[in-house]
Amino acid sequence: MLNVNLITVGKLKESYLREACAEYVKRLGAFCRPNIVELPESRLPERPSEKEIAAALSSEGKNMLAYLNGKDCFNIAMCIEGKQLSSEKLAEKIGQISVDGKSTLNIVIGSSCGIAEEIKSMCGFRLSMSEMTFPHQLARVMVLEQIYRGFQILNGGKYHK
Repeated sequence: MLNVNLITVGKLKESYLREACAEYVKRLGAFCRPNIVELPESRLPERPSEKEIAAALSSEGKNMLAYLNGKDCFNIAMCIEGKQLSSEKLAEKIGQISVDGKSTLNIVIGSSCGIAEEIKSMCGFRLSMSEMTFPHQLARVMVLEQIYRGFQILNGGKYHK
């Protein structure tokens, strides 16, 4: 069974988002071993400089390293410059990860400032949800829902229509 780690920066503050995540984690348990890793977010001033943002991303990236270095891992970075996929294509990618003998899928969601370039370079794929802008905290729910939908597609479930 595939381990699926959603590696995130920051904690969800809103209870309705935490509840939605918990629901998808529960549903995913039938298909994989889901795990949400919440890493600390770097504190930035109201109007951070480029240098302050780069330092924050580097610090957050160092916390991610422990999860991304395994030889049996496939890492996906959620980033604006990533490729957009249909739900069916994402399902194919998840299926291919297992076929390729990987035991762990890591999906990285950075802070509202993004993900350090060094972390992105460790990822075998860069994924974008949309050209639209969404609240950062909503991304976690959306990614979990798409992973669940992907497993449903792979297993011939009725969830995806």
